[in-house]
Amino acid sequence: MRYPQGGGLTAERQQFREGLRLEAAERFALGEASAAIAKDLRVSVRSVQRWRQTWNAGGPRALESQGPASLPRLSQKQFTQLETELAKGPAAHGWEDQRWTLARVKTVIGRHFHLSYTIQGVRKLLVRNGWSCQVPARRAMERDDGVVAGWVKEVWPCAEDSRRPVEPGSCPRS
Repeated sequence: MRYPQGGGLTAERQQFREGLRLEAAERFALGEASAAIAKDLRVSVRSVQRWRQTWNAGGPRALESQGPASLPRLSQKQFTQLETELAKGPAAHGWEDQRWTLARVKTVIGRHFHLSYTIQGVRKLLVRNGWSCQVPARRAMERDDGVVAGWVKEVWPCAEDSRRPVEPGSCPRS
């Protein structure tokens, strides 16, 4: 993913990028070349060229940050309510099995908040708020970490369809 948790730039990072653009604007006024500005600011020449074009059309004010592209459609209070609904489980919302899918979460959002999200929008909303796919609520009681570690160390490297290059003596074959 391009940005952490799919959330875009942080406020600090937006300010940093705006500072770069404004510094570039000062250098545009001095007539410096795009390549030199890009090298000094450690950005692409194409970015500097786009900034110069914007600067030519609207001056330094055109390079100021416009703020976030959009505000979250669900407030933090509403997301907390959504988490409460999800904690009740899919059966409480009319589904027979106990699996949450993005389509089902989308339906719950539509029913409770009268908002329409896309499937990708639901995924981004959940990831942005710390949710992840297929995380078990608890570990299996039968799990033996010692056996798992031994299997990973001894058996996994010897798997027949290993894509790693085989070196002499790396894995005893029967």
